[in-house]
Amino acid sequence: MLIQLDGSRHDWLEDRGPRLTLVGAIDDATGILTGATFREQEDVAGYLEILRDTVRRHGVPIAVYHDRHTIFVASSRTPLTLEEQLVDRRQPTQFGRALAELGISSIAASTPQAKGRIERAWGTLQDRLVTELRMAGAVDRDAANRVLRRFVSRFNRRFAVVPTDATPAWRRLPTGARLDAVCCLKYRRVVAPDHTVRVGATILQLPAIRGQRGYAHRRVDIEVRLDGRLIVWDGTRELLARAAPADPAQLRALAKARLDLGHTAPTAGSVQKPPRDHPWNRIERGTKLYDQIQRERLTRSSSR
Repeated sequence: MLIQLDGSRHDWLEDRGPRLTLVGAIDDATGILTGATFREQEDVAGYLEILRDTVRRHGVPIAVYHDRHTIFVASSRTPLTLEEQLVDRRQPTQFGRALAELGISSIAASTPQAKGRIERAWGTLQDRLVTELRMAGAVDRDAANRVLRRFVSRFNRRFAVVPTDATPAWRRLPTGARLDAVCCLKYRRVVAPDHTVRVGATILQLPAIRGQRGYAHRRVDIEVRLDGRLIVWDGTRELLARAAPADPAQLRALAKARLDLGHTAPTAGSVQKPPRDHPWNRIERGTKLYDQIQRERLTRSSSR
């Protein structure tokens, strides 16, 4: 009925590799880890990943219990956007939106002690799992996740407890819900007149429609999947799908990276200079002429 979520920042690899964050979910009734993954830092992509894995392996829980991190609860200090002011309420976070689409209640804990089961699990993992990682010689996140997958099954067999009520409370995925389309990052955008949409610094060019009206000024949803793919939906159909970038694990880089949309970036020496009558050149020449006149004026004044 209840899943506890949390992240543990720890020197899991000791001095052999980078400092990592273990993001995990634990069943409050049985104490089994329903999902866990190592991340470079505590981020929404990690929580979406373990939510997806939990639903795939077990089913949809009734509620999740978490702290008041802004991944789960929108900060009250952030000013309301125009859309939020119109509806007089804050929009949910990306993770909160995924919970709502799956029909999962979200409960925020007031103190760390309220998440006692997962806090105790971190104490066990920081002892046993660190030893497992050392014995396996793990030196990076990928190797640590491989060790973690083998460790979780043994951990659950060793520490799981029998629930008071043996009837499972897991539910099926809601009708029509696509798990990959739920456990992702979603953005609502308005298509520009040139049939492009933007996610951060990433610009997507929508395909042309022959014999039909274009997409300009339509509202579309952009999904950033956990594998890095970019999907554009108009509510009923898929308009565009882009392959994963070079490093799909770094979803945050999508807000900074510029995808290749058929136009290669200019290389050194290939940048075309504007013509001499271009306004930029006219302004530049006017500025140089002004500076030259001022220098001559100062020279004449000093000679006198």
